[in-house]
Amino acid sequence: MSLAERAKRERDLAVAAEVVDRCRRCAIGSTRRSSVYGEGDACAALMVVGEGPGETEDKLGRPFVGRAGELLDRMLAAIDLPRGDVFICNTVKCRPTIDTGTRLANRAPTPDEMRNCRPYLDEQIEIIRPRVILALGAPAAKSFLGERFSITKQRGQWFEGPLGIPLLASFHPAYILRQTGGAMTEVKRMVWADLKQVRDRVTAPPPAAPADAAPEQHSLFD
Repeated sequence: MSLAERAKRERDLAVAAEVVDRCRRCAIGSTRRSSVYGEGDACAALMVVGEGPGETEDKLGRPFVGRAGELLDRMLAAIDLPRGDVFICNTVKCRPTIDTGTRLANRAPTPDEMRNCRPYLDEQIEIIRPRVILALGAPAAKSFLGERFSITKQRGQWFEGPLGIPLLASFHPAYILRQTGGAMTEVKRMVWADLKQVRDRVTAPPPAAPADAAPEQHSLFD
């Protein structure tokens, strides 16, 4: 990747982030503290996509921070991919909340919110063009693969994502943290298997360009 190409991608992402910060397509654009566009390497081979920002992400304007973010950092380090070498974002760029009467609590993004934010996610993928997309959690996976996708039955399988990029879904770090005892052990085992697949796909050498076919030899007597 040339320095000029890297600089262009970084500029394009910065401009797109400013557009997201001004966006008010959804009501949550007016209730959030910060937009959470995403962060990481503009030339990353791996893009990690989660569901949406939570309270800590909303305060800091960064994706995957807090306990779930710390676990994600450890997950990435386990496959020799430091956080700074990947690009991390969410399907929606503002924190979806519900007013409980005493505070704003996290909730899953609505289909309309995900549709409104989808052009921003597609633009990120177009700019970065990662070699692999890792969708964490059912909502993120369904945003790519449709509502019939089952995280429990179809995680760890490869699918064709946007632009033909290989996509794999696994459990969200927040889900892992909610498990206890034997359930946590089993979930960790499955996630580790998924991460190894991601590592192998990211580090595999790119397919060689097909060699030019030798010119066809025609007999003078044909």
